[in-house]
Amino acid sequence: MLLAEVAQATQRLADAGVPSPRNDAEELAAYVHGVKRGQLHSVKDADFDARYWEVIARREAREPLQHITGRAFFRYTELQVGPGVFVPRPETESVVGWAIDAVRAMDVVEPLIVDLCTGSGAIALALAQEVPRSRVHAVELSEDALQWARKNVEGSRVELRQGDALYAFPDLDGQVDLVISNPPYIPLTEWEYVQPEARDYDPQLALFSGEDGLDLIRGLERTAHRLLRPGGVVVIEHADTQGGQVPWIFTEERGWADAADHPDLNNRPRFATARRAMP
Repeated sequence: MLLAEVAQATQRLADAGVPSPRNDAEELAAYVHGVKRGQLHSVKDADFDARYWEVIARREAREPLQHITGRAFFRYTELQVGPGVFVPRPETESVVGWAIDAVRAMDVVEPLIVDLCTGSGAIALALAQEVPRSRVHAVELSEDALQWARKNVEGSRVELRQGDALYAFPDLDGQVDLVISNPPYIPLTEWEYVQPEARDYDPQLALFSGEDGLDLIRGLERTAHRLLRPGGVVVIEHADTQGGQVPWIFTEERGWADAADHPDLNNRPRFATARRAMP
């Protein structure tokens, strides 16, 4: 019976325009019945929980899957998320993967890493877990987002602060090995084209940044240059439509070298990197 219900729910979600209807129908069935997705077939007909249709109705209305379940998965981590915090996206995992490789290649015993605009803490936590002996600092402006980040980084090596990313960590100036950020980068002109899950549920502060979407990234370029040691690296996520634009912010005239764009797993331009030039 449950698998028949899941098939029916999948059709309802598809009709509502949900991008991954089958995945979400199965995830919500597993969530309501307290099993893993691969165990759905083991749920007996008599054990079907009618609350399933309540959560399907919420997803049908385009409430994010992660808000309904209260959790998001990012690399090897399960995070707590909900209203007031940006839900981490799969494309950001490849950004973090590149950063981890870059830090390992530095051959620094205790690399110093700063995550600007940390949101849920997903990036900072992944780096702390996957780069042994790293010292990870993260900053978030929003008090609502910070409450979620505190829950997620509790018990980890991440040091979390509240503040404006543009002025954060003056005590670390010139010492940082890697600066990473997934900042807001959607142009204000694109508001009506944003998926309802993001537009109606993610905090506006985490989404939009000026007419071309690059306002904050321009500011973070100066922050990164201030924080990094010579030879240190910055990694910044951007929209796939901004490929080619962001590396031009990190120019040689402003003290950068090796500015480049990189694709995500779908081969779309997804993040830019640059190295602070040697003096």
